[in-house]
Amino acid sequence: MSRIGKLAIEIPSGVTINYSKDNHQVAVKGPKGELKQIIDPDFDVKQENNEVTVVRPTEQKRHKAMHGLYRSLIANMVEGVKNGYKHQLELVGVGYKAQAQSNVLELSLGYSHNIFLAVPSEIKVTTVQEKGGNPTIILEGIDKQLIGQVAAKLKSLRKVEPYKGKGIRFTGEYVRRKAGKAAAK
Repeated sequence: MSRIGKLAIEIPSGVTINYSKDNHQVAVKGPKGELKQIIDPDFDVKQENNEVTVVRPTEQKRHKAMHGLYRSLIANMVEGVKNGYKHQLELVGVGYKAQAQSNVLELSLGYSHNIFLAVPSEIKVTTVQEKGGNPTIILEGIDKQLIGQVAAKLKSLRKVEPYKGKGIRFTGEYVRRKAGKAAAK
């Protein structure tokens, strides 16, 4: 049995979970919003007391592979509507800037032009620039997958290079540095 899939998901107060067998959709509603996820029609979602479990029908390899996935997706939805998710990215480099205007992020990353990135409306984006510190982009929302996707897109705009450490990275992320040409002698 899947070690993750067999774990029950505890439902915190203020969160409701509804499973529709007609369209195979799990809807999770909480204080921060509502999320929906379609799951495989073979699987069943059972709710007892304050716990939800995902039940797989057979021991097929395909069912085993998706058992833990669906349990994790539902658990992430519960966590998202209860507490939300937050990612902080910092821009390391001379002249790197970030500015948020509603849901459009304007980035100056050392290219010949500024980059304008439209952020989905489900995500709240803010920028912080402290004197003497690196510019920081803060992404907040309830959908873990969507926040991770936007953060990955931001990081791909200027990947961290290993010699000077310049680029976009998560706050607190360790970047392994390489020695330059001078150290080779």
